[in-house]
Amino acid sequence: MAHITVLLADDNLIVREGLRALLEVSGDFEVVGIARDYDELIAQAEELEPQVIVSDIRMPPAFQKEGVDACRLIRKRHPGTGVVILSQYDEPDYAVSLLNEGAAGYAYLLKDRVSEGDQLGRAIKAVSTGGSLLDPKIAESLLMPVDSGRLSATDRVLLQMVAEGRTIHSISALLRTTPADVAGAVERLFLVIARDATAGNEHALRNLRLLHQAIIQREEQRETLSRLVPTGVAEQLRSGGWRAGERERMVVTVLMSDIRGYSRIAESADLLPLCEQLNGYRAAASHEIMAEKGTVMQFVGDAVMAVFGAPEGVPDHADRALRAAHAMHRRQAELNGQWRTAGLPQLELAIGLSSGLVAAALLGGEERMEYSVVGDAVNLTQRLQQLASGGETVLSESSYKALSTRPQAEQVGPAQVPGRDGLVTAYRVAAQPDR
Repeated sequence: MAHITVLLADDNLIVREGLRALLEVSGDFEVVGIARDYDELIAQAEELEPQVIVSDIRMPPAFQKEGVDACRLIRKRHPGTGVVILSQYDEPDYAVSLLNEGAAGYAYLLKDRVSEGDQLGRAIKAVSTGGSLLDPKIAESLLMPVDSGRLSATDRVLLQMVAEGRTIHSISALLRTTPADVAGAVERLFLVIARDATAGNEHALRNLRLLHQAIIQREEQRETLSRLVPTGVAEQLRSGGWRAGERERMVVTVLMSDIRGYSRIAESADLLPLCEQLNGYRAAASHEIMAEKGTVMQFVGDAVMAVFGAPEGVPDHADRALRAAHAMHRRQAELNGQWRTAGLPQLELAIGLSSGLVAAALLGGEERMEYSVVGDAVNLTQRLQQLASGGETVLSESSYKALSTRPQAEQVGPAQVPGRDGLVTAYRVAAQPDR
């Protein structure tokens, strides 16, 4: 199995050699070069074309954000390059700065935790295929409340809720009081802060600045978290509505797409343009899935998995999933037209859909959490996707019957499906023309 090539960038010799030893022990990585400063990092990346760069944030000449700036420039020149940033700092500003152009292919880890649970190795593997990873301490910092200075305990709670963007009605429900009482309390709180700020009170001025920053950064943080976990889950995390291990039963439709013949294409294709094609396919698929209010669950190589009806339930999840599948096929046909003109290989999608009861949960360990759905519908979707040819969508019988309007389809089976004990009936639907 080919090693993942890595370029290490850190001005500290001990750190560099420690990272090199840590990676080479695993046997999965090849350290092809080292860089000590901004200019050397740029030059080494151009010469060696590593699959992944592992870089410190602060390096010569100014010890500011040279590592982040250099990696951004390298990614513009070579979009397929994965980046793992190592930092001694857990301030969320650094993570937001790194991820504000998109999280795909980026990871942000704390130096003192890279050896815990093979976190560095998993981060390198994730970014090498366009994935991402954020140190749990950074994610926690992104959710830290506003510091409210010398306010009373009650006022601190109220100020934090306002900074989180909660409505008067939601605050009143949480505090078990009336909306009118909350509105009056908020008005009095701001009058006190404004009066003290006008008088030059240091703590009042600080509260206003922090509140202003919290309101602005709330949207940036929501956007950053939504790149790392599904949007609905990010909102649940921010509001405290989700905790690790919590589960709920939901009826959903699962979608899985795959590129037919991808392994054969990858054997002979120029890998850098192929990475850009893979990214284009993923971006287009994600757009069409989210346009139908679906949740993109994960990317695994050339496969995309999504769910409709979780984390927020919807009654028409099967209709939304099929519309998304049709839109994905149409969008992929447009991309293939562009790639054909450029002399690049065509990528044909095969999609499977299955509806049923699943358990939805936020699962994982200390190093990384992910939102998952577990159930027979997930397993069946994968099997059905294997029955589809390029340009086709294969639906389970449950999905087909759940549609409000059933399209023309070819019945498949009842037949034996690999990995299933009983017979399965499915329906094959060709890609729909643009309407």
